[in-house]
Amino acid sequence: MNNKFVKAGLYSSIGAVLGYAYYYFVGCTNGCPLSSNWYITTGYGLLMGLTMAFPGKKKSQTPPEGSAPGS
Repeated sequence: MNNKFVKAGLYSSIGAVLGYAYYYFVGCTNGCPLSSNWYITTGYGLLMGLTMAFPGKKKSQTPPEGSAPGS
């Protein structure tokens, strides 16, 4: 098993737990489209955790071709 899949599973699980905790402690009963249903809030937390698992683009250490050093 690859390490990135373990990391993605861990982050999405943590996101789902935090999403459910938000529903349980903060959520409202009616009128709130996001926090009125536990499965919507849990799914949103899962997606946010999954998004945090993947890193952004890494900057390269070499300058782009055609550019003069120091300019």
